[in-house]
Amino acid sequence: MLRIAVPNKGSLSETAAEMLAEAGYTGRRDSKDLHIADPVNGVEFFYLRPKDIATYVGSGALDVGITGRDLLLDARMPGAREIEALGFAGSTFRFAAPSGRFGELTELDGVRIATSYPGLVDAFLDERGIAVDLVPLDGAVESAVRLGVADAVADVVETGTTLRQAGLEVFGPVILESEAVLIAGPSDAEGSETLLRRLRGVMVARRFVMIDYDLPVALLDDAVKIAGGIESPTVSPLRDPEWVAVRVMVSRTRVNQVMDELYALGARAILVTAIHNARL
Repeated sequence: MLRIAVPNKGSLSETAAEMLAEAGYTGRRDSKDLHIADPVNGVEFFYLRPKDIATYVGSGALDVGITGRDLLLDARMPGAREIEALGFAGSTFRFAAPSGRFGELTELDGVRIATSYPGLVDAFLDERGIAVDLVPLDGAVESAVRLGVADAVADVVETGTTLRQAGLEVFGPVILESEAVLIAGPSDAEGSETLLRRLRGVMVARRFVMIDYDLPVALLDDAVKIAGGIESPTVSPLRDPEWVAVRVMVSRTRVNQVMDELYALGARAILVTAIHNARL
């Protein structure tokens, strides 16, 4: 069976479990369960600390896993590799320090930097020839400067509110744009392609909806310019030979704009339907 590592807690855990459920897999019902077998789908789930997943997968102990790109790079496991971005848990890593303290990245040479991701930050700076004294911390790194254990920090930045409250401001380049990713180990395990295909189907279903509408045949070419679909719309004849029924996939972010444009063109009976899963 395919052995899959899944985050057992944290920001990655809930959405990862939801995606796997939408992909047709049976996961755990009790948050204390560390191992669940799903023989119908030929998989086993191992619930692990997100930071440990890249180590287990990279060593070959498990076949594939869901973790953050930041955690994958921080683990520095040569056998672990990203195979698909999953489109959730996005984050940005930046440097931060007291206002005006640093301006350029080169000014970090020789200073103390606190971070929860020493492997990631060390690799980033090493590529640029900058040597620093890393101070590894397990969370709440924004307090490190105020408490005198570091001169700057490298951390996740969302709104920047937490950093500003600690008297810090971001500077320098983006260290990493991270999100949840599916990772694989040294070998391609049987069943991993099926897992990947299913997760892609879930992502498609989350990004698109189906629009159905009726339209005069003479306006079909103009309607296709508004919404062309993934390949092309499905067009079916109606009892009135001058009208057709059209079905097309549309991005969720554009659905109301597309409906407005189709209606203005002359389409009627415009309906939107959610897509629960897909294979493209």
